[in-house]
Amino acid sequence: MKELSIAQLENKCIDLKKNVVSMIYKAQSGHPGGSLSVAEFMTACYFREMKVDPENPKWEDRDRFVLSKGHVCPAQYSALAMRGFFPMEVLDTLRQEGSILQGHPNMKCPGIDIPTGSLGQGLACAVGMALAAKLDKKDYRVFSAVGDGECNEGEIWEACATAYKYQLDNLIVFCDYNNLQIDGTCDEVMPGPDLANKFKAFGFDVYEIDGNDMKQMVCAMDIAVAAKNGKPKCIFGHTVKGKGVSYMENVCSWHGVAPNEEQYNQAIKELDAQYVSC
Repeated sequence: MKELSIAQLENKCIDLKKNVVSMIYKAQSGHPGGSLSVAEFMTACYFREMKVDPENPKWEDRDRFVLSKGHVCPAQYSALAMRGFFPMEVLDTLRQEGSILQGHPNMKCPGIDIPTGSLGQGLACAVGMALAAKLDKKDYRVFSAVGDGECNEGEIWEACATAYKYQLDNLIVFCDYNNLQIDGTCDEVMPGPDLANKFKAFGFDVYEIDGNDMKQMVCAMDIAVAAKNGKPKCIFGHTVKGKGVSYMENVCSWHGVAPNEEQYNQAIKELDAQYVSC
């Protein structure tokens, strides 16, 4: 997929965001804000960097993806459908009884490598997968997305310490720093040290970027995956919750809330206006 230009990736990202908004609107349930803030990373992974085979989702040598902040799975479901892991119309079944697309990722959905949703646990699973690759002398990489609020959990830092100890340079973590949690800003809920420097202190190579800028995302990912220096990687993205939909941007309450019909139509109109010429 590396032949896609930045402009083409940006347009893929808009497609992904429109799917997210549509899925959540039709389900009248879901987490649009965080799903939109992580969209650029999801797009860069699935449409440029990751080695996956939609025809063989369990391919042994595939790259793995662990969505530690599992509540933003509409973004991953959209990427998987767009890559052909399952038909696009399945997106309309989000959160319905019996659907493969539940409110948090589960392995009934092709392309999901592990169930997630209990915040703080996914990164430890990603570390285990990356360690398994090293032990089995495989060259697949493990990509994982964690939330800034999720980094309040101690297990995140136990996982980081383990990744450093075992020199997991095949682990690429995206920290989605939109600075909003369900109850307020990160500093209001749980003040702490600068998160980017905290990842550095735990032995990670850290690439601090605008996480909603596709060119910066691609550049950071290229550097991260090329560096075989025995250190795990963190792409630390300063993002905007609800990015791309004006009334959702930087608004804490767009967590677990679906748009109404008027809001949905406005969101699609705004996203349609953001396509770029390729």
